[in-house]
Amino acid sequence: MTAIWGILNITPDSFSDGGRYLDPEVAIAHAGRLRAQGAAVIDVGGESTRPGAERVPAVEEQRRVLPVVEALATAGIPVSIDTLNADTAVAAVRAGARIVNDVSGGLADERMLSAVAETGADVVIGHWRGPSDDMYARAQYVRVAREVASELHERVAAAASAGIAPARVILDPGVGFAKSGAQNWEVLRGLDEVVALGHRVLVGTSRKRFLTETIAATGSGADAVARRDLATAVTSALAARAGAWAVRVHDVVATRDALAVTAAWDGA
Repeated sequence: MTAIWGILNITPDSFSDGGRYLDPEVAIAHAGRLRAQGAAVIDVGGESTRPGAERVPAVEEQRRVLPVVEALATAGIPVSIDTLNADTAVAAVRAGARIVNDVSGGLADERMLSAVAETGADVVIGHWRGPSDDMYARAQYVRVAREVASELHERVAAAASAGIAPARVILDPGVGFAKSGAQNWEVLRGLDEVVALGHRVLVGTSRKRFLTETIAATGSGADAVARRDLATAVTSALAARAGAWAVRVHDVVATRDALAVTAAWDGA
């Protein structure tokens, strides 16, 4: 079955849960719940990548994430570090992270790919066309799924040149990054273009704007969040059916159930 990654944002400004897990003990407890609910990996991030988010100094990012990464790794929980910063990636791997999740695919920090190569960690290469403050200006495509796959292929080649073996690479089509709502749907419908590149594929749709626009789930109440998580679970199940190796979500339980039902439907 497709693996589930649980999202742990240790940030004050993430779009749906900013500020909830800034306390390390609270973050660690939440990670434990996600793991108990069925998350195979906890994806820990200390810098928001929501549209318009400001960059965080590496020293502050590491202050937020390293104690949590170390505690989770010590407890035997597989950890991915979600970062754009090579120094943070290296420090997190030293603290016990097994995977570096770079939504920029090594473009935000030119040292990232060579730094990850030396750590021996696996790497998630995301599709990205620029920082969050102007990424929508770069959302110009003719055939979006094909272009996303082509640009990811170029980043895989860059990773190989830096010394990262193909078996260590995971691809993320970058849903929500430099893509309009309609373009995100096109990427998901054309996910086979990315899967055909032959690497593991991670898909992250969780609570993203294009989902809330589609279902018109507004506000910050429990009902709105539940609707976003239901939409996430549906897209995650469809991504799994299209060949995704893993999905990255806030609500592990809803996604776990959606994947189980899809598997049963398919006779798996």
